Amino acid sequence: MTGAGEDWLRDGLGVDGMDSGLWVAGNDYVQGWREAREVADRLNRAFLGAGFELSGLRAVASTDEEGRGVVRVVGWPGAANRLGGLLEALVDGDGGAR
Repeated sequence: MTGAGEDWLRDGLGVDGMDSGLWVAGNDYVQGWREAREVADRLNRAFLGAGFELSGLRAVASTDEEGRGVVRVVGWPGAANRLGGLLEALVDGDGGAR
C-alpha cells in the first residue's frame, strides 16, 4: 500500500515496520511478513475509504519472534479514537455486530 511518498511508512508516526530483535534460524519470517502485508494493505485501503489519512492511522505488517505474520494498527490518538467510534457504531449493546 503506498502512501504520500517513497518513505510513507515513516511519515508522521515514526513506525519502522518489522520489529527489531533476535531472529531464529529456520523460521520463515519473510512468508509471515508477506501474509501480514496483504492484510495490512487491505486494512489501509479500508482506512482510506473511510476518510483516514495514512499519515495519521495505518496498518503495519510485521512478524513475531516465531515468524508468524502480525498486523498492527498504529495512529495518532485522535485518529484511533475516531476509528474506535466507527467500530462501536457497528456493535450493538451485547457485543454483537449490527
